Parts: sequence; C-alpha cells; structure tokens
Amino acid sequence: MTYSSIAYDVSDAIATITLNRPEARNSITAEVHRELADVVARVLEDVEVKALILTGSGGSFCSGGDIKAMQGSNPSFAEDKLRFDRVHELLYRLIEMPKPVIAAVDGPAFGAGCNLALAADFILATPRAKFCQVFGRMGLVPDFGGLFLLPRIVGLQRAKELMFSARILGADEAKNLGIVFRLVSSDSLQTEARSLARRFCHASTVAIGMAKRALNRSFNVDFHVMSEFEASAQSRLRSDPYVREAVRRFNNKEQLEFIWEKFDSPAAEAIPNHV
Repeated sequence: MTYSSIAYDVSDAIATITLNRPEARNSITAEVHRELADVVARVLEDVEVKALILTGSGGSFCSGGDIKAMQGSNPSFAEDKLRFDRVHELLYRLIEMPKPVIAAVDGPAFGAGCNLALAADFILATPRAKFCQVFGRMGLVPDFGGLFLLPRIVGLQRAKELMFSARILGADEAKNLGIVFRLVSSDSLQTEARSLARRFCHASTVAIGMAKRALNRSFNVDFHVMSEFEASAQSRLRSDPYVREAVRRFNNKEQLEFIWEKFDSPAAEAIPNHV
C-alpha cells in the first residue's frame, strides 16, 4: 500500500510512523485511519521490528479528527458505528502491540490525537507540546480510546476534570500528571525517541509483549487471576531462547544483553543491536 497521509520507515529494528498532513496539523481523516490500520498491521507482522515510534510532521503531533469533514456529513447510526468499530480495532492492535510504542509529541495533541498518543507506552514531549480532550467543546464524548486510557494514567477524578473541562494541558502539567514520560527539547525529540526505542532492541520482545498484555488488564481482574497469568507466562518464558541465553551469560559471569543503565553511557550508541 502506498501512503499519502503518513510516512513509514524502518531502520535498525525501529519502525517510525509519521502523521504527514502538516497543512492540517496532521488531523485524522478516513484516509489517515485506513493508512494507520495498514501500517500498524505491518509493524505487528514484522518480526525484525523491536520498537515503534509515533510522531507528527510540521511541528504538530495530531490536532484530532477532521472537523471540516463533519460539515454536511450525515451518516446513519449504523455507518458511524461501523467507522468507530474500525477505529477501535486499530486502537486495540496498537495498545496490545507486543513491542514498546513511543509517542514523540511536538505541538498540539488534541482530541483523537491526544488519545492516539495515550495509546503509546511512553510519551516524549517538547515544551511546545499541548494536550487536550477537546471533545467537550463540540458536545462530544472522548473517542479513540480516551475513555479507557486516560483514567488509567491520571486517575478517575482527574480524567473527569480534563474531559469535562476540555481545557488545554501544557507540557509541564502533563508531565506532572504522568501523561508525559519525559520532556525533551524540540531539536532533540526524534533523537531521544530513537535512543529510547533502541534500548528495547536488546530486550525480549516476547516478555515485553506478555507483560504489556497483563498490565493492560490488571485494573480489571483480581489478584488470583493475575497470579495465574504470572505463573503461566513465567513457565512459558523459561524455555524461551532469550532466557536460556541470559541464564548462560549470568552463570558464565558475562554481561547480560539488556541492562538499562549501560545505555546511559556515551558509549551506548556503539552497542550493536541483536535482533
């Protein structure tokens, strides 16, 4: 599939999806959704990809849904429901992706764009980043997974406040609320995103995928259900080649492949990827 509204690149085991409608602040149209659905499926199927970066072009992440397209549009309930079902299928695949997803946010992340960023595991943002559950200004409820994602990050009361008020969050407040993982300069955003993604190229994608799926469900199940998952997952992983190699290295007093702190050194860029 040829993309006209997004750009897609894979290098050094890191995939990058760039929303590429700068003239419209990367707003989401039906075409953008179709292209995102296609490219997310490609990332899922590509075993060489170890991490995914989501970003936007032209100094914006994503300004949300294309409001202009709503003018004069009068779809039936069934048509609109089918459209949202497809949106949620895309969001589910992104949220459940067994690979770390990093959103690199510069400029506005409003409405659906805000919730697209929330679907990532980590959000890196510049001081120019702004987040807004803008739906309330239009008399709408949050979509693009926001009703599920935001309260899990900021808590129920704060999620209500942000959704009911539809006010704009600056980068600093978003960081304080736990929405933003790290603040970085505009000039270094893409470099920092790739640096974070590169760390996970040394980790077990299988283990991360299992932990991610469990964490996504951990608010909805009791201790016994999660304990059963832990036991099953750990038993499955013990025979995984990644674990066997890690055990061999440990017993032979060799450095493990994935040690987070070692990537903080200036020599980290020289560490080869093992994919």
